[in-house]
Parts: sequence; C-alpha cells; structure tokens
Amino acid sequence: MKSILLIGMGKFGQTLGEELLRMGDEVMIADKSEDKINQLATKYTDALITNCMNEDNLRSLDIPSFDACVVAIGDDFQSSLEITSLLKELGAKHVVSRATTEIQKKFLLRNGADEVVYPDRDIAEKLAIKLNSAKVFDYIELNDEYSIFEISVPTKWAGRKLIDLNPRKKYGLNILTVKKGNTVVDNMDANYIFEAGDHMLVFGKTEKILAFADK
Repeated sequence: MKSILLIGMGKFGQTLGEELLRMGDEVMIADKSEDKINQLATKYTDALITNCMNEDNLRSLDIPSFDACVVAIGDDFQSSLEITSLLKELGAKHVVSRATTEIQKKFLLRNGADEVVYPDRDIAEKLAIKLNSAKVFDYIELNDEYSIFEISVPTKWAGRKLIDLNPRKKYGLNILTVKKGNTVVDNMDANYIFEAGDHMLVFGKTEKILAFADK
C-alpha cells in the first residue's frame, strides 16, 4: 500500500485515483475546484480544496510523508510546472507529472519531476497499433527499441511444442508466458504445446514483434 498525493482531478486524475484506490492505496486528492472536491471527497482518504501553486498551502500537506506526488493537471502547463518545482523543493520523494508535448516533458524534468507521463499520446499510440494489427491485444513499451506484447498465437502453431518452433532464433521473440482467456500459464516450459486461441506475452524488439504479428 502506498500513500499518494494526487493534484488535479480532471478526467485523467479521476481515473488514476480510482485505480489507485482499487489497488488499496491511501490517496489524498487536491484541486482548486470546490465542486470537484465536494463530489469526490467521500471516496478518498482525504481531500482538499486548495490552490497548490501556493507554497504555504503545499507545505501544510506534509509533502515528504507521501510515497509519491502526482501532478495530473492537463490544461494549465504553467501551474503544472510551478507545482512540480514546489513539490520537489518541499521534499517530495517522487514526483510524477503529466505532459502533452516533448518540450513540456523537458521543462518538467528540469524543474523537479522524477517521471513524466503522456496519457493522451500513450493511448493514441496503443490504439494505432491495435487498429493496424488484429493480432495485437496489448503492449508495454519498455524503451524506444524494446516492448512486451500480448499477441495471438499463429493458427499453424496449434499442437506444436515451443522447443520445436524455436521463436527466439527464428523471429527474435522471447515468449514470457501464455494466456488462456483470463488464465495465465504459470508453469510454461520448452515442452509447452500451443493450443488454438492462445495468447502469448512476448518480449523483444518492437519492430520485430510487429513484423511477426503482421504476417
């Protein structure tokens, strides 16, 4: 369980907050909108109507006591930048800030952000990949070169063993595990026999996995 300060309760902030609560975290929310806080307050560990650009207001929250502080503001970059800087100055352990452009990311990192996220861009990229390949169900980008993908097992693999197919050598795919519906195979080995309808989680170079999925 983590202790999280979440600043900015727009759509992204609300969605993130709900996921953090679902995972059992203690979440304090802060927003300058009285309507938003009054609407959401009962769901959270604590809630505060405040202007977080004011240093005294932030100081009163005991910033070092949180495991992470998230600046989820998406419509006012100047506010996001100033709050990010203040959080770090006040001793925040880990600051995650939202950006919409690469330039914003650079400024946020220079001004105290430990991590910068692009929720809109990330969603758009995932959707674009899914739309261009019916075999891709999800993916996690690890860096500019490598990713983990959930893709469907080729029909011709059904009934064959992993060791015989040797996808690492032939296609550059490292198969981490296999999913059957919502069930994950937890004892997969080289003698695993693929079945029709299997999904596999594979690690490797993004371009190689996409090329394989498009075949």
